[in-house]
Amino acid sequence: MYRSALSTFLVLLFALPVLADELPRVDLTAGFYRIQAEVAARDPDRMQGLMHRRSMPANHGMLFVFAQAARHCMWMRNTLLPLSVAFLDEEGRILNIEDMQPQTEDNHCAAKAARYALEMNLGWFAGKGIKPGTRIGGIEQSPRPQ
Repeated sequence: MYRSALSTFLVLLFALPVLADELPRVDLTAGFYRIQAEVAARDPDRMQGLMHRRSMPANHGMLFVFAQAARHCMWMRNTLLPLSVAFLDEEGRILNIEDMQPQTEDNHCAAKAARYALEMNLGWFAGKGIKPGTRIGGIEQSPRPQ
């Protein structure tokens, strides 16, 4: 019994840092479509992004929340997934959408001052007919940037 309790304790002990680092999530909408997004609102989380992940479920993404609206840029260093990124203004309207290839350092930038960026699997926006001007709902529920 002691061994079993010790094993359980060790599993929990090593799992806690992983659980503590889990990003907050927010439910978003794009027209009729629902998106479950992890939120990167802290500098370390924005820097890490979706690096080293091998897959992402359909209708899931990552919302980057920036402290200030600016012409933010994204790149794909150490990112294994092909992604599309939509840059959003203060109200959540899509400014532009860029397709990004894995493990590249090409800059993909907002066309105007953006407050948010939403990364989805490559082609998600195009496949749903979502274009610049579409409003992404629910961003007001995201954590404030740190």
